[in-house]
Amino acid sequence: MNAYSPDHITWVGLRAVELPLSQPVSDAKVATGRQKPLQSVSLLFAEIETSQGQTGLGFSYSLRTGGPAQYAHAQEVAPLLIGEDPNDIARLWNMLAWASASVGRGGVAAQAIAASDTALWDLKARRAGLPLSKLLGAHRSSVRCYNTSGGYLQATIEEVIDKALQSRARGIDGVKIKVGQPDTRLDLQRVEALRKQLGDDVPLMVDVNQQWDRITALRMGRALENYRLEWIEEPLDAHDVTGHAALAAQLDTPIGTGEMLTSAAEALGYVDTGAVDVIMQDAPRLGGITPFLKVASAAEQRGMVMAPHFVMEIHLHLAAAYPHATWVEHFEWLEPAFNERLEIRDGRMIVPDRPGLGLSLHERIAGWTLAEVGIGKRN
Repeated sequence: MNAYSPDHITWVGLRAVELPLSQPVSDAKVATGRQKPLQSVSLLFAEIETSQGQTGLGFSYSLRTGGPAQYAHAQEVAPLLIGEDPNDIARLWNMLAWASASVGRGGVAAQAIAASDTALWDLKARRAGLPLSKLLGAHRSSVRCYNTSGGYLQATIEEVIDKALQSRARGIDGVKIKVGQPDTRLDLQRVEALRKQLGDDVPLMVDVNQQWDRITALRMGRALENYRLEWIEEPLDAHDVTGHAALAAQLDTPIGTGEMLTSAAEALGYVDTGAVDVIMQDAPRLGGITPFLKVASAAEQRGMVMAPHFVMEIHLHLAAAYPHATWVEHFEWLEPAFNERLEIRDGRMIVPDRPGLGLSLHERIAGWTLAEVGIGKRN
């Protein structure tokens, strides 16, 4: 048996990217005046190289604000990785988290760490010659998927229906639309029209984006029971664990939340108390794959449905390694950044058989790069 040969990190490359959307989109936070339409996605890429010539690629992201802050914080802590063994992922995550402790263990600090953490997992899987899902212990080679990008509120219901039909024709199983408008009657009209067009058997979800209070959420939840929804997402403020638990107990329709939580501790507040039916955590927002796996392990013990938010390029692997029911969310927004495309067939997203995440950056990324820096020495 060959003895383990120590390796160490020699170089970390960071890149800040502003990836434009083909058109601005609006959800309920825009309808209620709390945010402006979304026009682009801020991405933080991390590339890691080791003394043995191994490489890994990871990324984090933010919407509307936070991109420059993530990049700045990543520059502060990335030098700590130089000289470290890339296999010690959990230890390195803790090291970076403690280095960031004075600004908290969530939010921007965690999201800056997420890019490097994901790169380390990608590197480990590449070294093993395995897709990340198989390194983690895959339970399936494909995951049910649903589309969200076609269901935003700036689109008319006719446009939403057209996008939904296009998604179905492409092989995507479910459809999720945005609700949470000040006039709740408009929400019900959109759900009614889409359900009528799709029929009763197509999985349909709604996303409130935290815009209801407890009374409105209960009233709307009861009104929506007739539409056989897969879930109602973020009906309340993301940190209202008690409110979500009460709502879930009173409705037959499953309740989901988790995308706005920015630490494993916050997500575990929902999982450990069974406050929702569907946990929807987001690996880049939690701080990377390392904290995501902690939440997944706890959710597994409760037999919870898992439907990670956004970044299908990462979450497809993590969902495939989860033993209970899972969904992955289809967004085409990040596809221009990569050379590869994910395959969708018969309502499911196929896990790529390429090592690691199976991703490489497209050369066009240079045109959207705002800043980049290399730390250490490349081979």
